[in-house]
Amino acid sequence: MVIREDVMPGSLRAATLLDPRSEALVRKYMPKGATLDEMSAVFTAFADPGRLRIISALSVSEMCVGDLSAVLGINQTTLSHQLRFLRSANIVSCKKQGKVVFYSLSKPLILDLMLIAAKLRDDASA
Repeated sequence: MVIREDVMPGSLRAATLLDPRSEALVRKYMPKGATLDEMSAVFTAFADPGRLRIISALSVSEMCVGDLSAVLGINQTTLSHQLRFLRSANIVSCKKQGKVVFYSLSKPLILDLMLIAAKLRDDASA
């Protein structure tokens, strides 16, 4: 491996050990702006234990705010705020039936992400 010196923005010089082929692959597969923002929104949604409880409940069954409130022991105002947050992150979706709004996970992959996070935690404690 050859150490290269590259001119960085602002006239800083950095020595790298990365070969040009690997560098090209990193640059090619690194998510870009909007994708990173969307990924960050998903992980931000997962960063709150209350929202994780909501996601977990909705992974079992779609529910209305009243049912979620009763099952999770969260007041409806707080729950509605968190559901709005989860909708904006495209984690949950809703459908209206008459006057009642039912919430569900927007994609089955959301549950997969929850299961992966749980497995990562289990593997870390082993």
